[in-house]
Amino acid sequence: MSSRVAGKPREKEEEEEEEKKEEEEEEKKDEEDFYDCQEILEPPDFHIKTNRPTDRREREEQGDRLLEEQGDRLQGDRLVEEQGDRLVEEQGDRLVEEQGDRLVEEQGDRLVEDSDNEMKEESQQEEFDDDYLRELEKELTEEEKQSRRQQSLTLKEKGNSHFKAGDWAEAERSYTEALGFCPVCFNRERAVLFSNRAAARLHLELKDAAISDCSRAIELNPDYVRALLRRAELYEQTDKLDEALEDYKKVLDLDRNQASARQACMRLPQQIQERNEKLKEEMLSKLKDLGNMVLRPFGLSTNNFQVNQDAGTGSYSINFVQNPNNNNR
Repeated sequence: MSSRVAGKPREKEEEEEEEKKEEEEEEKKDEEDFYDCQEILEPPDFHIKTNRPTDRREREEQGDRLLEEQGDRLQGDRLVEEQGDRLVEEQGDRLVEEQGDRLVEEQGDRLVEDSDNEMKEESQQEEFDDDYLRELEKELTEEEKQSRRQQSLTLKEKGNSHFKAGDWAEAERSYTEALGFCPVCFNRERAVLFSNRAAARLHLELKDAAISDCSRAIELNPDYVRALLRRAELYEQTDKLDEALEDYKKVLDLDRNQASARQACMRLPQQIQERNEKLKEEMLSKLKDLGNMVLRPFGLSTNNFQVNQDAGTGSYSINFVQNPNNNNR
């Protein structure tokens, strides 16, 4: 009994010593951990190798290397830029060339067309009127007038040579120059020049200008059979049948031996009648369409109206028919 009691304090002391020892060890451990953290927080040794150069030579070498790399990159960029500029320039030149060729071709076609139209317009333009030319020639002497007349005759012969050779354009040009020299007082000579130029223009498909030249020739010489016959043929070619028939009749009045004029006077009346009938049918057809459009809202049509011609007088009468379809039964 006394030994257990006496033993308890020793055990308790031993436990307290162990606990104290454990506490000292924990404090020591905490102190060690504290110092470990302090060491980690200390700045690193400056002798550790870094990416920065440690001496002047290394800095110079690194600087040279950076400059070289930068220069290579700049040179590469410059080459790319120059190459791009050259490609753009070449591409642009090719596009401009292609575009230019197309524009030149289109412009050329248009210029040719405009030139042709301009030539036709110029060819169709009449010379100065006779009154204006007469005023300009007042100061000319008779000798000068004869000299100019002779020059015009020479140009007329030149035009005739071109005409026989089939060079219609040169012939037309020569006749025009001859008209420029021939004084207005020489009506017959000028009439021949106008008639000859009309023949040249006929071959050049300048029919309206040719008709105008024939009319000028007939004004200067109303009995000029060749000009009348030529204008009649031109009228017929341009479907002016009534005017052509009138000219053919004038030709026969002046020369009964003109076989072509006689045949035309026999042929044209029938053609004129057929043309007029055709025009009348077209006009009636258009009027019928118009009438049907007006009558349709009322439930009627032009079939409700019969048009009858009186054989004796040639006049027309109109009758209303209620059921036109029943008349066919």
